Amino acid sequence: MWVAGGSVIGLMNVAGHATPTKELRWLSAVFAGILMCKVVYDLTGVISSLLFKGYNKLNNKAKLEWNNRGFSTFHAIVVAAGSLYLLLVSDLFAEGKDGLIVHRSSPLSDTVLGVSIGYFLSDLSMIFYHYPTLGGMEYVVHHGLSMYCIILSLLSGEAQMYILMVLFTEVTTPFVNQRWYLDTAGMKNSKMYIYNGVALFFGWLVKQIFPLGFYSLLTVPPVISLMNVFWFWKITRGMVKTLRKARHSQ
Repeated sequence: MWVAGGSVIGLMNVAGHATPTKELRWLSAVFAGILMCKVVYDLTGVISSLLFKGYNKLNNKAKLEWNNRGFSTFHAIVVAAGSLYLLLVSDLFAEGKDGLIVHRSSPLSDTVLGVSIGYFLSDLSMIFYHYPTLGGMEYVVHHGLSMYCIILSLLSGEAQMYILMVLFTEVTTPFVNQRWYLDTAGMKNSKMYIYNGVALFFGWLVKQIFPLGFYSLLTVPPVISLMNVFWFWKITRGMVKTLRKARHSQ
């Protein structure tokens, strides 16, 4: 539900929270996220061509996804680190402070959310432009729901702790991307591939599946959690298949 004047978005009231200064900071963070994706995308191609001989032998579609996963990994590391700091190290959500936890926000938390919006916009734009090379509708739905939640939280200044908890689960994304890199590089039978698969399995088990009941307290995250269950099932099946192959090869 959108109300004229910009005071109410969805079920959240942004009146009194959105100021010109904050709006400028939000837009700057979103732009920084988009710029980050562009820079890392280009650097991934340059660095990979210098350090990995097989990169230049990849076709254009493979290079496109290779570079795309580069800024996906970088974004995951940035937002996971930022979320961990805000949730556990800083005193933003500490007990004993005035005000409800769900109403707390800071310039840094706003920046983390804004950068993530920039990332999702960049990745979603590439998905649409190259559809379906970089992913199907499941990625469109995931990115769309993620941006919807983040934008509501950013504009209202509410529920940022919960959004940061969800963003922290991006910590498993580097393992997902590393699995693809190793597969593309022809290292599917290597020990590194097996170790990465096991780490990915336990990472998803702890960071994605266990909080499922907690996410269900909110509106949109349950849908994302169900998608995570589906992806976790695929990861589990892939890990079992890889371990079986490794056992037979010995």
